Amino acid sequence: MKYFVSLLSLLFLFSCKNEEQRTSPGLISEGKSIEIKYAKGFSIEEFSGYSIVKVHKPWPNSDLGLTYLLAKKDAEIPEKLHYDQKVEVPVEKIVVTSTTHIPALEALQVEDKLTGFPGLGYISSENTRKLINSGKIKELGKNENINTEVLIDLQPDVVIGFAIDGNNKTFENIQKTGIPVVFNADWVEEDPLGKAEWIKFIGAFFNKTNQATAIFKQIESDYLEARELAKTAKNQPDVISGSMYKDQWYMPYGNSWQARFIANANANYLYKETDGSGSLALSFENVLEKAQNADFWISTGQFTSYTQLLNESRHYEQFKAVKEKKVYSVSLEKGGTGGVLYFELGPQRPDLILKDLISIFHPDLLPNYKRAFFKALKE
Repeated sequence: MKYFVSLLSLLFLFSCKNEEQRTSPGLISEGKSIEIKYAKGFSIEEFSGYSIVKVHKPWPNSDLGLTYLLAKKDAEIPEKLHYDQKVEVPVEKIVVTSTTHIPALEALQVEDKLTGFPGLGYISSENTRKLINSGKIKELGKNENINTEVLIDLQPDVVIGFAIDGNNKTFENIQKTGIPVVFNADWVEEDPLGKAEWIKFIGAFFNKTNQATAIFKQIESDYLEARELAKTAKNQPDVISGSMYKDQWYMPYGNSWQARFIANANANYLYKETDGSGSLALSFENVLEKAQNADFWISTGQFTSYTQLLNESRHYEQFKAVKEKKVYSVSLEKGGTGGVLYFELGPQRPDLILKDLISIFHPDLLPNYKRAFFKALKE
């Protein structure tokens, strides 16, 4: 009997302890992880009243991650929760610093929350340009030297930044004023769908992760469907990319974002065996020897016509792709103020990039397709 009473006492104490854990504001409950299928750079975990967003590698070669607390107003936050920045959500006023962030805002229908941007002339989207023209989005100068006085006057709820390393005095100064700065590292991703999946990161700041997930699922579905279509092609053409700058031909590495599109479009990128970050730097002679007979040449930098290309260097006419007029560039499709649409919308819409390339390499598979980014060079 004595043993039975002791056992009941222990059970009662254990029950009380569990009840205390459920109600104590100092303890962290178990959250719901948002599925991230392709992106390697971030994670989202949702709790009651708040979310934890982690950016695992905010810039290349980073050895530290950043944790962001996204909390609703008056949400009860555990006392022992550690984070680098806190943002009240849903965000009502936001500043972003890359044109690649604009398409996500528009897809989520929150572009009207954008109050400032460094380099308004680079933005191509017609919807956002209407807001700019009406004075609703302020010019913040240049990314490397943001006008902090104008930004502080705007009092945004958050600044979405990006960085090539951990040294950014401008962002440090902004944070000292009490305005949170968070880093979006979509540009570090190498998988085309991994870049696009960062719409879930943007969605979290507006309590729209469900909507962001639905948008991404459609992009994913269209991309995978196009990739399967490309596999039915009867031939696999040879492809080169990039162009000369001074004495070097800069070419994407074989593990790069651009090279993966070529592979998924069922074409043979002649430098697919290379591996690295940034771009290959090759001599003209090296490229001529290896790629003179390539069937297609894509992404020719700033060139928009054969005249412009050959005025730069008559040596280009030695390439089969030039002789047969099979050179394609993304620089022909621009916004109203000269921004190249590919650099803004492309990372968010890999399905369109892939379809563009399939229509070039295998025109019989998409005979009536109108390309979004890649256009044949003009005469």
